[in-house]
Amino acid sequence: MSAHADRFIPHLKRLIGERHPDSSPVALRDTAVYLTQQFTSLGFTARSHEFSAWGGTYENVIATTPHDTESSAAPLILAAHYDTVMGSPGADDNASALAVLLDVARRVATTRLHRPIRFIAFCLEEENLLGSRAYVAQLAMAQQPIKGAIILECVGYARDEEGSQKIPPGVSVAVPTVGNFLAVIGNQDSQALTMAVEQAMKPHLPVVSLVVPGNGERLPDTRRSDHTSFWEQGLPAVMLTDTANFRNPHYHQPTDRLETLNLDFMASVADAVTATVMILAGSEEDS
Repeated sequence: MSAHADRFIPHLKRLIGERHPDSSPVALRDTAVYLTQQFTSLGFTARSHEFSAWGGTYENVIATTPHDTESSAAPLILAAHYDTVMGSPGADDNASALAVLLDVARRVATTRLHRPIRFIAFCLEEENLLGSRAYVAQLAMAQQPIKGAIILECVGYARDEEGSQKIPPGVSVAVPTVGNFLAVIGNQDSQALTMAVEQAMKPHLPVVSLVVPGNGERLPDTRRSDHTSFWEQGLPAVMLTDTANFRNPHYHQPTDRLETLNLDFMASVADAVTATVMILAGSEEDS
């Protein structure tokens, strides 16, 4: 591991641990508090977006760049979920993405961009995407346009051995058999965003992109994160992923722990996402 990559360790040590609404509700709430504190310490305005589920109240954490209100441009969303399945400490799924999210926020905090960025940590992604569905429904009701949403979903597991990558069924593009790339998944309405993200990320790490028909109904594996909530409201969104169970044997298991992560790969992902955000948010266009 390079010295450049060990910057993720403090966040990961704090975030890794079961974060489930039934089995570990205190940890789930504490994670939201930690994320809020981290965003605030970087100078962002952080707030809670509360929503109801199962007779209780849960929260998405939303942080905006300091100059958000000064721009009329449609915001760019960068998001990751912070809950886990029951019984898993969720290192790759999805503490890896939260650590990258916070790292990108740190790197853009002092940069004045033409387009505001909203950093969002969604709750209850593992429970039928309830947090992102609530947030996107609010966006749709307000008829608020967005530049697009980039969803980070499992971005910390990579291997260099031949045969370390399984091929998802029904995928129409060539998928390497070595699991050291990041997948960019978009739908037809998000094709332009998918291509823009791919081009921005390519100098930093291997990327495989896939644009699915409709909202991915024929390829259910492409719908398994919060980008689907945006697709279903006709909003552009992409998922960035290490492909989860098609590569990582620890996916949704008790063994999804810190020692299984590839921090150098995470550093490359953070570099790539930062570059992408800078490009997409640096535009003066309002669309």
